[in-house]
Amino acid sequence: MQIVSAHLRRNVANTQWRDQIFGAKAAQHGGIVRRSVRDVEREIGRDHLIEDVRQRGYHLIECGGQFIIICNAGQMRVLV
Repeated sequence: MQIVSAHLRRNVANTQWRDQIFGAKAAQHGGIVRRSVRDVEREIGRDHLIEDVRQRGYHLIECGGQFIIICNAGQMRVLV
């Protein structure tokens, strides 16, 4: 039973961690949020982040060990 309790606590912590990303001022105002790939993989997993970003219609870039989330559903063009 302790394993289940630990698992449930981890899921709650993961939800809070995810909410913290998208609750940041930058995210609320259509800005940019970044998190290290290592932290994302440890806390919620890459697939969960991708799905969260996709559901919001935002853009996700991975570069130099960082995930960059563009919290804007507008069309994106990469110029360079």
